[in-house]
Amino acid sequence: MKEENKNKALSLKTLTKSSVWDVQENDIFRMLDAADKDGELKENLRHIADIIRSAFMIEEIKDDDKLLQEKYTKQGYKVGTIKVGDDAKLQWAIKKRPITRVTDLTYENIRHITAAKLLEVIDRNFGGGWDSLSQSIQDIIESGFDISTTTLPKDRLHKKGGMYEKKVADGYEVLEVAKGTWVEAIFAKLKPETIKPRMKFDDASSFGDGDEDDDADVEIIDDYNKPDEDDVELEEPDDDDINENNYRTTFDLGDGDEDEDAESLSDYIADE
Repeated sequence: MKEENKNKALSLKTLTKSSVWDVQENDIFRMLDAADKDGELKENLRHIADIIRSAFMIEEIKDDDKLLQEKYTKQGYKVGTIKVGDDAKLQWAIKKRPITRVTDLTYENIRHITAAKLLEVIDRNFGGGWDSLSQSIQDIIESGFDISTTTLPKDRLHKKGGMYEKKVADGYEVLEVAKGTWVEAIFAKLKPETIKPRMKFDDASSFGDGDEDDDADVEIIDDYNKPDEDDVELEEPDDDDINENNYRTTFDLGDGDEDEDAESLSDYIADE
């Protein structure tokens, strides 16, 4: 029920290439219908379709082709009609992209599968174990899962009180990969989601160690503009004394603001 409420809270405004993996085909059609009522779908359809395509296969069905609808339905697609204007309509067949191979894993979807599903995918990788995976695939997996491995003789792997027993008791899923008379055990457990802390500075004292009274009795003397004893005070020249040897001109290079006519990011995406 909690997952269902989460999906209902999502909209095309908040949908990302990561959160789109949380939804199903019916959720997509629901969000498309809601967006049409808000009048936002037509202008952003291309950008929205790119996000949806990162997790779903989309096929456009033209001319209300009943035979084609039945074909896609038999293949597991959901077929629906979306409005893209007052009179214009599109018919889409959409289906969630399966994650069956290690090459299907991405940084966007890695946290949207279970540890059991992950080990099932790894097991399909020619049965080579953890070291058979490329470094890039290992990095993707470890961004979402705690992974550890051990290789032991078959008769010692399940030794009472050993690593295998402790990991399973701690909630890890395990995949056993036979390597002759030895067995490699791959343990996987989904990492808890962490929220990156944001530093908040209310005032200058926030940069200290939190004790506001430490510097309360310290007198700060501002001698920044006080000349050093060895400095020589230079007299300001009169206008009559200014010549090509002591005259200097500076130029204002501007404040770096962007061109007022530059397109916004959304305009760029829409035109691609």
